[in-house]
Amino acid sequence: MDEIVNRVKESGLISIDLATFKPKIELVSIDVADVLWQRLVLKEKDFRTWIKTHDWTIYATKAVYVFCSEDAIVPTWAYMLIASQLEEVTPDYIIGSELDLKKRLIQKRIESEPLDAYKDGRIIIKGCADISSPEFAMSELVRHLQPVAKSIMYGEPCSTVPVFKRK
Repeated sequence: MDEIVNRVKESGLISIDLATFKPKIELVSIDVADVLWQRLVLKEKDFRTWIKTHDWTIYATKAVYVFCSEDAIVPTWAYMLIASQLEEVTPDYIIGSELDLKKRLIQKRIESEPLDAYKDGRIIIKGCADISSPEFAMSELVRHLQPVAKSIMYGEPCSTVPVFKRK
């Protein structure tokens, strides 16, 4: 009986599953409209009271996105005050949308990936992952890995699309 040989494993190809970079931290939001007078107007005294009395520690193990769901004019300094409080409890926050936050977390995770394992590697980025903005994640992987990779491909080992090949 012939021995079954895993030719993909023996080929030296490095397969990266995009799902590896999906944020695993709980995402929560702060809607600035909730602390505006009638959800439209920022009253500085009331806002500063909220800043001082709000329990910011609830965000310590979470990733936070701060936005305003109403068409209100919110001064820039209001977002700065919120950011200042969040900075004390979590490194993972953004002024923007949930998608902005997911992208930031994906980028942060990709940038933390050590390059040693990919030096002169033939890399395949698997694309069938349940991840927000896969085109963003894939392009960030290319940005991170291309300086050290021999080649980068997209797809599955049996059917790849060439993306980059070092000259």
